[in-house]
Amino acid sequence: MTGSSSSSSSSPSLTTLSSSNIKHNLPIVLDMENVQYATWAELFKIHARSHRVIDYIIPTSKTIPPSTDAAKEEWITIDATVLKWIYATISDDLLNTILDPDLSAQQAWERLLDIFQDNKSSRAITLEQEFSNTAMEDFPNGSAYCQRLKMLANQLKNVGVPISNNLLVLQMVAGLTEA
Repeated sequence: MTGSSSSSSSSPSLTTLSSSNIKHNLPIVLDMENVQYATWAELFKIHARSHRVIDYIIPTSKTIPPSTDAAKEEWITIDATVLKWIYATISDDLLNTILDPDLSAQQAWERLLDIFQDNKSSRAITLEQEFSNTAMEDFPNGSAYCQRLKMLANQLKNVGVPISNNLLVLQMVAGLTEA
């Protein structure tokens, strides 16, 4: 088990953690269909850093195991809170995929990372096809069409296939209707 030093000046307040509204700070629900893993992970890490609990998902060499029973109990309680944050910001399908008894926040974090790293290539192919075949005629207006292309470009970036602004503009023009 990993931990952090348990001095009261560096430990997060359990009250503050419990009252933190993760959905207010991380409005994205991570799911397999609308892959925004990189965005979700970055927002989650910012939230964790702001509450001084980043070590619970990404331990460092400075992370020290708790040494007393009280420190171990505090670690377990804070870890459970961070785990609840993860569960509250992922889809039911992902929750059912990673959920196991006695899972730590770090283990849940790593399982999600593995899921999205393993599916990168196949997801990139699917997204590239969708990006290339998106046409304005399938949308109620130009704004919705442009937003869809931008969202697909962002998703491609998240799986390691960035779309240049030039290619985005070319695809936008290519998909326009004659009118």
